[in-house]
Amino acid sequence: MSLYFCRNFITHINKKLKIMSKVTVVGAGNVGATCANVLAFNEVADEVVMLDVKEGVSEGKAMDMMQTAQLLGFDTTIVGCTNDYEKTANSDVIVITSGIPRKPGMTREELIGVNAGIVKTVAENALKYSPNAILVVISNPMDTMTYLALKSLGLPKNRVIGMGGALDSSRFKYFLSQALGCNANEVEGMVIGGHGDTTMIPLARLATYKGQPVSTLLSEEKLNEVVASTMVGGATLTKLLGTSAWYAPGAAGAYVVESIIHNQKKMIPCSVLLEGEYGESDLCIGVPVILGKNGIEKIVALELTADEKEKFAASAKAVHGTNAALKEVGAL
Repeated sequence: MSLYFCRNFITHINKKLKIMSKVTVVGAGNVGATCANVLAFNEVADEVVMLDVKEGVSEGKAMDMMQTAQLLGFDTTIVGCTNDYEKTANSDVIVITSGIPRKPGMTREELIGVNAGIVKTVAENALKYSPNAILVVISNPMDTMTYLALKSLGLPKNRVIGMGGALDSSRFKYFLSQALGCNANEVEGMVIGGHGDTTMIPLARLATYKGQPVSTLLSEEKLNEVVASTMVGGATLTKLLGTSAWYAPGAAGAYVVESIIHNQKKMIPCSVLLEGEYGESDLCIGVPVILGKNGIEKIVALELTADEKEKFAASAKAVHGTNAALKEVGAL
């Protein structure tokens, strides 16, 4: 039985049972539009709403996407609107991509002053109409924006999720597949820690290709190159493109949403609130979690080496430092 048939059969049954799902993507820029497009193409939800502050952008992109429905064979409805949060009502998941993107030479942390106000306002407005929604934060600096949303809204920690680890892990697997000369879908790898060029931690020790540790297939020098390339993966693309990347970040956001909407229970590294796990508290940072219909179903405890623990502690310290800037700009 084909995956396409199964997906459409499940969608048909859900509609008969009137189990309808809805996702809102706030921000119809490159990342938001890509996320919405992937959600629609994969029929993750019955309805996807794109909301943007710029008149006509989300409406135009929604119409453009809907004109591919017959060509691509999806049944999801895509709606665009300008600052009309009422149209986002009763969303199961709200994806926040709003904010200014990085320019060449900028760090994610330099965006905090502008993006903090945007993210806080967006989250508050969206939750007025979808009080039970799960938030997926993509806006940078992602760990700090996730922490801001959690602290300012008073939501339970299972309902606020930062996307970063899913993206960083996908980039890690890409660079591993390039080094191995293999299919990226047959590589397993995970990145934890902060979503930053100097704070993320690609766990090379745990990476595998078809069950084989990559450390037995690649030289230490080559593996270090892969790790280094992963850590500056976003900055490399920003330099090449002149702005932040969007295809992989948008798809990573959709990947996280799908595990929630379809209750897939996938283990995905995400930025979540730690309360003693991994020896850290009062910050959102990337660790593996199980994602299902309730959002974060479980934080998975990895057995880290002494070196990995040291790197994680250093990453957490850096994220705490960035979070402190929220008070400086009056966001918390």
